[in-house]
Amino acid sequence: MSLVPEDVREGALKALQHNLSGTVAFQSFTSISGGCINHGGRFTTSSGVYFLKWNSLSRYPNMFTTEARGLALLGQAKSIYIPDVIATGETDEHQFLLLEFIEAPGAPTKSYWNDFGQQLARLHQTSAASYGLDHDNYIGSIQQINSPSHSWIEFFIHQRLQVQLQFAVHAGHASSALQRDFETLYTKLPALLPEEKPSLIHGDLWSGNILTHASGSPCLIDPAVYFGHREIDLAMTQLFGGFDGNFLDAYGEVFPLVPGFDKRVDLYNLYPLLVHVNLFGVGYLSSVNSILQRFI
Repeated sequence: MSLVPEDVREGALKALQHNLSGTVAFQSFTSISGGCINHGGRFTTSSGVYFLKWNSLSRYPNMFTTEARGLALLGQAKSIYIPDVIATGETDEHQFLLLEFIEAPGAPTKSYWNDFGQQLARLHQTSAASYGLDHDNYIGSIQQINSPSHSWIEFFIHQRLQVQLQFAVHAGHASSALQRDFETLYTKLPALLPEEKPSLIHGDLWSGNILTHASGSPCLIDPAVYFGHREIDLAMTQLFGGFDGNFLDAYGEVFPLVPGFDKRVDLYNLYPLLVHVNLFGVGYLSSVNSILQRFI
């Protein structure tokens, strides 16, 4: 028995039939847990096995079309294994995304973390004329604003910290004192954060978004892509753990960091921490306040 809504199942089959120019029959679906926003799992058909995920079209408009564009951008860099996008689609109630199915977890190679560091460095060497992106997308279930800027400091303040802070204010999570502390921090950031040319970044680089491909190589999923400062990707790898620290050494062999990165990590992680405040509540505010008090 299928656990996929009928409209999603039929939409996915039609998308496959369109791509393959032939009849495709549904065979089975096995749910795979792990996400808190989307439903998803192994979608087996007569044409092969895919990963299918879906959610509410009205609640998260354009989430999967922007995710597909992000995966395509990462894939074009040809640095880290990125699952192929098979199709996106919409029904009256749902939107869905069909991806190459990654048989995970595979057994990592002995050079896994060294490879990941070097591959991430090569990804970050993909640049653009400005920070941001030509479209907005999502980080988790929150819309991520990507209006372009030629200054990383300005982009980080206005398109990252301030946007999330205002979401927290509207939800009743942020006090006036917290807002004042952020205003003070903004005046100090130009002396604290180095400017570099924009880098193509994954944007939501926690351990749950890196898989081990069947070949044993790293594979990235669920991006929140934009052109940003590469250190914000690296900082997030240290926020919740799960990454072998040696990968940073391998990263630096390909794309050396400006000295003092370890002192800037917490500043960059104010962004994902504010996102977590807005997604999961005030339990993350103590970490935000602790960082602010060290730098203001």
